[in-house]
Amino acid sequence: MDVDCVKLEGGAKMAPRIRAIVDAGIPVMAHIGLTPQSISALGGFKVQGKDRSVADRLLADAVAVEEAGAFGICLECIPVGVAKKITETLKIPTCGIGAGIYCDGQELNLYDLTGLFGDFKPKFVKHYAELRQPMVDALNAFYDDTCAGTFPTPEFSYNAKVDGYPAD
Repeated sequence: MDVDCVKLEGGAKMAPRIRAIVDAGIPVMAHIGLTPQSISALGGFKVQGKDRSVADRLLADAVAVEEAGAFGICLECIPVGVAKKITETLKIPTCGIGAGIYCDGQELNLYDLTGLFGDFKPKFVKHYAELRQPMVDALNAFYDDTCAGTFPTPEFSYNAKVDGYPAD
């Protein structure tokens, strides 16, 4: 299978895996700071790197993944000054999620920027739309139609005669 790249969460501990993936010809985008796939190990959605020792570890993690061959790094939910230092130190681009203005690029997840979350909204999220309720309404309408048997109708089905099979 061909892929454009993989995103791999973790710093220095993941460096050998990053190297192996890169050596296999697959580009890697590293991800440090708040790492959503291991959120339970971090104690929840909390800013990472608020004290010097953790900030130093994040910088070391960033350098390690760059040395391992990552083409870029996502810095999530870390203080602006820490992100600035990492960005100034690395040769690869940084992309920030709640890491301030000094990253080389910015990103927000689609569900964050479109307001799909319920009550939880991280400080760094700006909603550009409020699509949660219209989506809930659409999903409920789909559910109601399927339960009532009013969807799918022939209009939304492929009806072709196949030899030996019923027409519909």
